[in-house]
Amino acid sequence: MYIPEDRIKSVLTYPVLIPAIRQSLIDYSAGRVEQPLRQIIRVKDEAGGPLGWFATMPVVAGNFMAVKTVTFYPGNRDLPTHQATIELLSRATGESLAVMDGRLITEMRTAAVSAVAAQLLAPEAKTLGIFGSGVQARSHIEALREVCPAFGIPGNVRVWSRNAQNAAVIAAETGAVAVPIEEAAGSDVVVTVTSATTPVLYGRWLAANSLVIAVGAVGPNLRELDDEVMRGTLIAESRQGSENEAGDVILSGAKVFAEIGAILAGSVAVPAGRKVFKSLGMAIEDLTGAVQVWNALGAPLS
Repeated sequence: MYIPEDRIKSVLTYPVLIPAIRQSLIDYSAGRVEQPLRQIIRVKDEAGGPLGWFATMPVVAGNFMAVKTVTFYPGNRDLPTHQATIELLSRATGESLAVMDGRLITEMRTAAVSAVAAQLLAPEAKTLGIFGSGVQARSHIEALREVCPAFGIPGNVRVWSRNAQNAAVIAAETGAVAVPIEEAAGSDVVVTVTSATTPVLYGRWLAANSLVIAVGAVGPNLRELDDEVMRGTLIAESRQGSENEAGDVILSGAKVFAEIGAILAGSVAVPAGRKVFKSLGMAIEDLTGAVQVWNALGAPLS
């Protein structure tokens, strides 16, 4: 069975996905998920110039197994920069249940993770700053408004992008406002969803008790945040992932305080002061999204 993106879009919603993602993060930190680090191949053209990357992400959890193949080609113009396919399998028999387009699931589960983090770590937040103006900027605004009603108030979502025209477009589409970089950085919650390879967010711009949700810069040599940002209490989606795949963590020497799943489970208290949540994306989140689609379409295994 192949499930295309338009079919997924008709059944996958944030009100269902966000609580499911929350539980998956708890399960991951509790050791109920078998998930190795993703394998990434940096893809170059025949002359040796960088094109993008290709990754595989397997996982076993609950009654299911899944593997996602995903590519990121930042130079794409007529195609999405991220493209993906997810195969969902039965844990009991190993049979393939469905192959799904993974682009929308990846987009939505990434934003859902950030929504879980914001709800937990910044429950009183009133303002949201978005760094970036691509697909993830739009999806984050939508998902975060599900858990932070104040972000729906006119003027409370502030968007900055290196491309001012794109920032203006997304602001008009979402009811946000396009602002200078320092104003976006001064928000209660700041989300970085850029393709930057060197820091674009500086700690001197941040409010004292802000939450930074860092989503871009997946790779040990890539950064979105400067060292001062990284002095905030660091909370990881995955300790192993952050320590091996996040340049913001590796190059700054920052230490992980806790995984978010442990805080969600109540075994670690929410820390005070400024916080940084590093999100890299995990296969368990892709499986979670795929299972929501599978169940919504009336599949027999739950």
